[in-house]
Order: sequence, then C-alpha cells, then structure tokens
Amino acid sequence: MSVGPGWYVDPADPDTRRYWDGEGWVGAPIPVDATPPEGPPPDEPAPASPAAPVSAPGIPADAQPAPAQPQPGQPHPWQQQPGQPYPWQPPSGHGHPQGPPPGWPPGAGPPPGWPPGGWPGRPPEPRPHGLPLAGFGARLVARLIDFAIVFALNAVVNGWFVWRLIEEVTPYWREVFRRAMAGDSSTDGLPQPSEQAGGLQVVILLIATALWLAYEVPTMASGGQTFGKRLVGVKVLPMSANQPLGFGRALRRWNTLGLPTLLWYCCGLGLLLQLVDALSPLFDHPLRQALHDKRAQTVVVQLPRVHRDKRTTPDDRTPDDRTDPSGDTP
Repeated sequence: MSVGPGWYVDPADPDTRRYWDGEGWVGAPIPVDATPPEGPPPDEPAPASPAAPVSAPGIPADAQPAPAQPQPGQPHPWQQQPGQPYPWQPPSGHGHPQGPPPGWPPGAGPPPGWPPGGWPGRPPEPRPHGLPLAGFGARLVARLIDFAIVFALNAVVNGWFVWRLIEEVTPYWREVFRRAMAGDSSTDGLPQPSEQAGGLQVVILLIATALWLAYEVPTMASGGQTFGKRLVGVKVLPMSANQPLGFGRALRRWNTLGLPTLLWYCCGLGLLLQLVDALSPLFDHPLRQALHDKRAQTVVVQLPRVHRDKRTTPDDRTPDDRTDPSGDTP
C-alpha cells in the first residue's frame, strides 16, 4: 500500500517530522511537536554547482578520472539530507528498526525503503509516560508486603472474632480427625458448629475487606503507591496522563481484586478469582496489565532509582547539587 503525501514522523528520528511526497522525503525536518504547514515545505535554495574539474597539466581532459559513482545497491546522495540518516535507517546506535515510527498511518505498511514483510526484529517495550514497565517480580513483592500489613491489621481488629470461630469449629474437626485416624468414615454423631459460626465467618470477611479497602484506596488515589509499592519503587499511573489516580479510579482498580474477598465463604471462589487476577500480568502484552488495571485503565511503571552521595550532607549541597538541575547546565 502506497503512502499518500503528507507530514509524518520521521522513522529515522522520532523527534522530528518530515514531508513525504509519495515517493521520498522532501524538505528539512521540523520538531515533532510543531504544527506543520499546509502542503509541502518551501523549496530549499539549490546548492551551488560544483566547479568544473581542472585538468592537470599535460593530461587530456578526457583522461581525467571520473567522479566516484555510488556502488550498486547503495542509496544516491540526493536521498539523504545533510547530517540526517537515510530514511530506512534507525537512529544511530539503535541497531535494526524495531517497529513503526510514531504517527505513521495505520495499515500503511513499513516506511519506504524499510525491509519488506513487516517490521523486522522484536518491537520495543512501551514506556508509558517515559518510564519502563514494572516487572512481575517487583509487583509481586510489593503486593506481599501490603498483604503482610493488612494481615497485621486483621490480627488486631479481627483477632477476637477469629478466636470465637475457632472455638466453634474445633470440636467438629477434632472428632473428624480422631475418626480418620481410627479408620472410621462414619459421620453420625459428629458435633456440629452452632449457627453463630456462619455469622462469625461473614463478620470476619467483612472486616477484612473493609481494612484492605481503607489501607489501599486512599493511598493509591493520592499518590499511586501503597507502602509496599513505595519500598519496591513501582507506581500506578493512569494510561491517559501522568497524574494522581483519584478516588474513583483507585476504587475501581481495587474492586476487581478486593471485593472477591467476600466470596471466600463460597468454597474459596473469591480466592480463585484473586489468583487469576494476580497472575494475569504474565499473559498480557504489551502493557502487562492485570485485570484490575484494565478495568481502571492504569499501568504499573518502575520508578528510576535515585543515587545519593552519602558523603555530602543536605546542608553542604549547593543549589547546583539538587536532583533536578536546570536544563541550562552544559
């Protein structure tokens, strides 16, 4: 499929935009965020024609060596702008082209001059908001830290209800175990838990769910990080913009993973749903989104590590030693 004339992001330099006339790049590039003019760019002044070769004394003009011609298969010099790579080459130091340039018309195929048959090599991983995606291991460690904190809160708040439930069901399970050891598989005469046991299970799950919601949703809404995510260095961001999640988005994200806790009462159905959700980033490409990320339209990124010089105290640092120096520093 041929590509119509227009301004497109240069596949050789994604920071610039150039005009494609249907057969080749024409004109000088402009910044990618600049508004392109209507139509093709103005014609550039023609370079001065090279001076005619001067014959060496004593050698006929027809015996002078001919100018060097491009080898077969090599691009012609007019196809390359001064100081710019060829249109089919990736930026210097990036190896083979890895994917379609940003802004290239969908379904238009590779840019002119790129190898046929699609994009060679493996496409690069996306970098939402300029940050790398968080790995599954980092996300798992952060979630385990958060679970440990929520478990500690439950031990304090839910401890009495759990102790009462254990007292209700212990006689039943003790008798079942005794009969199993004796080879007796009968169920007659087993001590049954009271009706209070079912109510205790519901209360325990309600309290556990409420504690998890109170721990995670407010911190995610304001900063995109729980305590575990802050320790590991990962953060949750909306796909649309680099901004706080807000309470509504944070609640939608938590609902998919947290509300199934209430279904633990139903033969562990809720635990199965949460396990599927927790493992879903392993099978999602390219953004590694869990099911709760897809519902809230969020993505988990890895924050850059900040290396601080321990030999320098905050009082000794000058304004030029800040972690965010100005762009005027040479």
